[in-house]
Amino acid sequence: MSQITVACVQMRSGTDVVENIRAADALIREAARAGAELIATPEMTTLLDRARGASWEKSTHEAGDPGLAHFRALARELGRTLLIGSLAIRADAGKCANRSYLIRPDGEVAARYDKIHMFDVQLNAGNIYRESDSYAAGGAAIVADLPAAKLGMSVCYDVRFPELFRQLAMAGAQIIAVPAAFTRITGEAHWHILLRARAIETGCFVIAPAQAGKHQDGRETYGHSLIIDPWGEILAEGGTEPGVISATLDLAKVDEVRGKIPSLSHVRPFRAPA
Repeated sequence: MSQITVACVQMRSGTDVVENIRAADALIREAARAGAELIATPEMTTLLDRARGASWEKSTHEAGDPGLAHFRALARELGRTLLIGSLAIRADAGKCANRSYLIRPDGEVAARYDKIHMFDVQLNAGNIYRESDSYAAGGAAIVADLPAAKLGMSVCYDVRFPELFRQLAMAGAQIIAVPAAFTRITGEAHWHILLRARAIETGCFVIAPAQAGKHQDGRETYGHSLIIDPWGEILAEGGTEPGVISATLDLAKVDEVRGKIPSLSHVRPFRAPA
């Protein structure tokens, strides 16, 4: 029977990259001490700053990013697989990529994923987000190999696009990561529903490390990091403070659930409405 112990690190990242790296390091070490083999951090692990131009000014290209270098060394030191939810990495035309990294226990980068769907919304007069002003959208879905499983990668707002999750599952993913910085408003309304639905639709485990609380830049995120099984049951849930949650995933559950409801094998082409 194949099992893997996973942990979600819940953070309250601020505007200081060095301090955010320090906070993530402490929580990752806590998760490792508790026995987690795969440790996942939230979206924008090392920087949450929505001031105009801040993501570009406080970021570098991948080769010079201090967070990536630190987490690669930490993975090697701890002998753990790290899923760094995302970092702001300079791309082209004055924009950054919102990039997630899977780092092997030897410190090498196993996979990169650039967030595909940009969070461009107006929740109310005081909550307007234009992610595409600062970030360039990715264009490729990614499934990466873990020692015990295949991992599908996504970031935050991607969770509202079920076609991406179906493609990850059909490409072999057994676990899908959804690192996030969900707003409190949308989190209270949709977080649990969306993540449980994606797990049920795909027959995958879902791990969703989240940002939580009132941040230095004024935004408020929902927290409630989740680990969900393929039947949609919540195995572990965080609250609204930084911390760590964990669970041991029995990967046989993926085949069991897909055997009961083989919806992935029932997908059929159809004409779109005129």
